[in-house]
Amino acid sequence: MTETREVRIKRMQMRSMRRGIKEMDLILSAYAARNLEQMDTAGLDLYDAMLRENDQDLYQWVTGQVQPPGVFADLIADIAQTFQK
Repeated sequence: MTETREVRIKRMQMRSMRRGIKEMDLILSAYAARNLEQMDTAGLDLYDAMLRENDQDLYQWVTGQVQPPGVFADLIADIAQTFQK
């Protein structure tokens, strides 16, 4: 059975707020709430792939401690900008 767009977004929103590191829960759940509905399929695919990454790595990328992999660079920059607001 194929996941509908609505179910996919809800799954990603839930995964964004249940990360394991409270800081990432707060950052990603806020970002997901503001942005997932407007993303196209490619954007959702990229966000979904990013959600599979380790929380420690994600936190270092978002906070600028470590450069993210090129594939995630623009997405992480957008998340970091949202986080800094």
